[in-house]
Amino acid sequence: MEGTGVGQEVGKTEGMSKTFREWNVEQPTMFPAAVLDWVPTEHLAHFIRNLVLEQLNLSKIVSAYSEDRGYPPYHPAMMTAVILYAYSQGIYASRRIAKACEQRVDFMAITGMQQPDFRTINDFRKRHIGALGEMFGQVLKLCQKAGMVKLAHVALDGTRIAGNASKAQTMKYERMKKSEQELAEEVAGWFREAERQDAEEDAQYGADRRGDELPDWVADKQKRLEKIRQAKAELEAEAQAEAEQKKAEDQNKPAPNRVRNPIPDEPPDGAKRNLTDGDSRLLKTANGYVQGYNAQAAVDGDSQVIVAQMVTNERNDLKHLIPVVEQIEANTEDSVREISADSGYYSEQNLEQLEQRAVRVYMATGGRNKDGSWRGTVGPLGQQMRSRITRGRKRSRYRLRAQTVEPVFGIIKSARGFRQFLLRGMNKVRGEWSLLCTVHNILKLAHQMG
Repeated sequence: MEGTGVGQEVGKTEGMSKTFREWNVEQPTMFPAAVLDWVPTEHLAHFIRNLVLEQLNLSKIVSAYSEDRGYPPYHPAMMTAVILYAYSQGIYASRRIAKACEQRVDFMAITGMQQPDFRTINDFRKRHIGALGEMFGQVLKLCQKAGMVKLAHVALDGTRIAGNASKAQTMKYERMKKSEQELAEEVAGWFREAERQDAEEDAQYGADRRGDELPDWVADKQKRLEKIRQAKAELEAEAQAEAEQKKAEDQNKPAPNRVRNPIPDEPPDGAKRNLTDGDSRLLKTANGYVQGYNAQAAVDGDSQVIVAQMVTNERNDLKHLIPVVEQIEANTEDSVREISADSGYYSEQNLEQLEQRAVRVYMATGGRNKDGSWRGTVGPLGQQMRSRITRGRKRSRYRLRAQTVEPVFGIIKSARGFRQFLLRGMNKVRGEWSLLCTVHNILKLAHQMG
């Protein structure tokens, strides 16, 4: 079938005198075009591809490919660039990334029209999530060289992000003990039934089977029993470690202050663990509870560049303040001069440590009543902090927190649509959050240099 000039046909429509450009999708080009010609030179795809090729050190990823035999894998630099660019476009699922590589010219400008399938993309991300997360430091250094990191004011906050786990799969230790016994008895019955069926089939058909096969209906509950046993063992190990730590602490205390009650080395019946992702926790948010993680970010007040980040499964932010400040100084090789944080980070000890570091702090120390008075009692440093914030009123530097760090979480979760971790387990989730923060900084850097 010969191609037709669609634009010419449209131009002949009755009652229309306007002439249109020819529209012929089958018209061949005079010269073979490179895929780069289809994407504008100032496009983000070019920036990220060149950043990976020219600026980032991928030695940790590349060194993982030491086997000479087998079919050559996709180039690690190309795969890294694809994942970074996909995250910048709010595309996280491996199937959607693979589809974009097939259909979108901006992705083709990175892949050179290669088409890795979703399994390859997912396997690469899982295999190298640690190294991908470590690129956060490299990109932050580039932002620093571009003059985007000043640390004149840093705002710190945390956000709860759902894990790749269902709340329905969270089970109490008391229920684990009961379910383990019930399932163990049921599975034992299945094994006996499987042996009986094997004996009947051997008598009927001959002994031509291995004898260790199990019926299909055994698999699911056997697997669930294994998960319950694993979660139960993890809870017991944590309880044992906590009991040993408390005993060691009590031995160092003066005799009158020692705890007289026996320290339990078994978890309480109400202790919970998720069977799908044992590292995730049930965390409270403004919209209810999520089974997930507590993601932290410290953001530079001048540029909204993320200068430190971490993930924990703790419900309280209190313990994260000093480690984040230490990470900022390690990442930038510079000192924080001023920091703001909400009341979740308040403690007299935290304020004291920041004072020793010569960091000026603006931190909420509790809520306020309708008349503007503070709720709750605080220590001397907390009283000083309340006076500092009250004196500043609407011009207080504490207000920078809301306009610095909260919009970053809004961009990541709403504008780019990341509301749930794809990977499971603390180490992989930490790598994934670091990757998200890296992409955020890449976009800031691209805007600065554009």
